[in-house]
Amino acid sequence: MIQGRIVTPEILAQVRGLIAQQPDWSRRRLALELCRQWHWHNAAGQSKDMSARSFLDKLEGRGWIELPPRQRRRGPGFAPRLAALSSPTRQAQAAQFNAYLARYHYLPYRSTVGENLGYLVQDRQGRDLACVLFGAAAWKTQPRDAFIGWTANERQTYLGRVVNNSRFLILPWIRVPELASHILGRVARRVASDWQAHYGHAVVLLETFVERERFRGSCYRAANWLYVGQTQGRTRQDRRHQLQAPVKDVFVYPLQRNFRQQLRHVDG
Repeated sequence: MIQGRIVTPEILAQVRGLIAQQPDWSRRRLALELCRQWHWHNAAGQSKDMSARSFLDKLEGRGWIELPPRQRRRGPGFAPRLAALSSPTRQAQAAQFNAYLARYHYLPYRSTVGENLGYLVQDRQGRDLACVLFGAAAWKTQPRDAFIGWTANERQTYLGRVVNNSRFLILPWIRVPELASHILGRVARRVASDWQAHYGHAVVLLETFVERERFRGSCYRAANWLYVGQTQGRTRQDRRHQLQAPVKDVFVYPLQRNFRQQLRHVDG
């Protein structure tokens, strides 16, 4: 038994088959795919990729499989700084943030309303790298609501505890492998405390919508966001059920292990 899993001939064949079918994949990508196939997740629904990596390494150590060569870490060789922009002292940065989104993001952008929080990401030298914007969650989307297990009444009560990553922009002249997933991971560790500080209430789940004809959502998957389904390609005004909007993949990211209890009416 390795990592709590009995190593049967069928499991070895599955792992060897995956390696043979995807010879260009890294060890980490192989581990993530096995997590998906085996439903290997923690209580918050996030992939146990480190356990899967250890499982593969131990199989190789026993001579049962041959993994691809280890790759040098290609992530950013620096720790990006995240400047939260809701403070009045950051007006100049907020203006630059708005200008970046208006000019370089493919979706129209003018200004934000309601509760929102933006991050202007910079390197250690203060050079701008990216913009990340969070705002109000979608009022209703079936994949997310089903994932949480919401009733209509629960959604109305607890929707404010979910926030939407409505914009994510790596500036077009920035070329750093794995930067996007790195930023998503950093932001996910901060947004709950920042939201509490700015707006006085908790958030326990992040959501985002990725237009599937444009993007694959690879950076969200690499940052352990969970794919929960896709939209139906209709707008709120589409009462005749005609396709009027691009179909989008729906991803969520739990910020707490007991997020469902905090988003539902729980007795006791």
